[in-house]
Amino acid sequence: MATFIINGGKPIGGTFHPRGNKNAVLPMVACCLLTDQPLVLHNVPLIDDVMVMLRLLEQIGVEVALEGHTLTLCARGLRTTELDPELCAKVRTSILLAGPLTARHGGATIHPPGGDVIGRRRLDTHFYGLRSLGAEISTDRAYRFKAGPLHAWKMVFDEASVTATENTLMAATLAEGVSTIYNAACEPHVQDLAHLLNAMGADISGIGTNNLTIRGVERLGGAEYTVQPDYIEVGSYIAASVATGGALEIPNAGDPLVLQVMQRTFSRLGVEWTREGRSLSVPRQPERAIRPDEGSATPKIEDGIWPAFPSDLMSVSIVLATQTRGTALFFEKMFESRMYFVDHLMGMGANIIQCDPHRVVVVGPTRLRGGMLTSPDIRAGMAMLIAACCAEGRSTIRNAQVIDRGYEAIEDRLAALGADIVRED
Repeated sequence: MATFIINGGKPIGGTFHPRGNKNAVLPMVACCLLTDQPLVLHNVPLIDDVMVMLRLLEQIGVEVALEGHTLTLCARGLRTTELDPELCAKVRTSILLAGPLTARHGGATIHPPGGDVIGRRRLDTHFYGLRSLGAEISTDRAYRFKAGPLHAWKMVFDEASVTATENTLMAATLAEGVSTIYNAACEPHVQDLAHLLNAMGADISGIGTNNLTIRGVERLGGAEYTVQPDYIEVGSYIAASVATGGALEIPNAGDPLVLQVMQRTFSRLGVEWTREGRSLSVPRQPERAIRPDEGSATPKIEDGIWPAFPSDLMSVSIVLATQTRGTALFFEKMFESRMYFVDHLMGMGANIIQCDPHRVVVVGPTRLRGGMLTSPDIRAGMAMLIAACCAEGRSTIRNAQVIDRGYEAIEDRLAALGADIVRED
């Protein structure tokens, strides 16, 4: 178990270079199972979740070569289609190997996946999508998938699940006929995956909408592809810099449309930035104020499916609000356990009212004081790091290795930007 020791009160600023999108690269590595040709991915984040996925692939016979942030995968000769149960339990995205294995290799055995405990995360939509394409699935202890050639189907999802869309999308590329997925997720990482699949020879249209059309092909080939910057990481570092009184430059921050979606909510929290092409400049903003709704009403910051504000940025935004003048209501719609971490912020002195598991009211600004914290999940852990950087005195964050699952070399990169942080293992 790792621990971070942070002495707060140091502005976080400088030049920040984001890594590739965590939620894009995890399904992308699963794509290697759809072909016997090499798949080369650039700008791969060196985070724990990626490393676990690579170990899962190596154990079933995929050739894996990682040089810096460039990853080469080749699934020319698999030994098995059954995944290691202990590794499956470490990441939720182990389930993403089901679709490609079933489509190209006729089946898979996936043990119950792990991941953050932030509420119920159902797999029903995964099973619906793969069954619609012709897979037989049993769910007694392990999830066993079996199929002959898959056949196209017109599907209507009961939820716009990101990972279910990705799983079904990968499988449908090799299904005979034309499949459609209505109510598909359309987040930037889903779009990035679809573009990679097309680069491998798939025929997917409707990318960026909730209605995907997939014309099945006989086989897919290899490809070389660069993963787009992680906008969750970008938003997290912006929150850290602004909350601590720093200024940040971010070359290649990502797709301007994605940045516009983020700025729509960040501006309500008093944060402004300028953009030139794909680069952002975030100035020091000491006199920030939360922007009220019309009629001076308390604003509501709520998340949702794309292009709503991402759930993964709610935790860091709450910390940012504690350091901003004004009052805001935060409404977490996606996960019923994500807000529980605010108890730690209240213990540090934050003025927060928890209305119910989904809603909190934040009144700022407040002086935070250092404390003893425990990270429950990736995003709450990053929020606690930001709070500790803002706080007076010393903070200790236990279970800090959870943050490594989503943020590469977090202590080194924060220290390079001015934070006073060390890791103890």
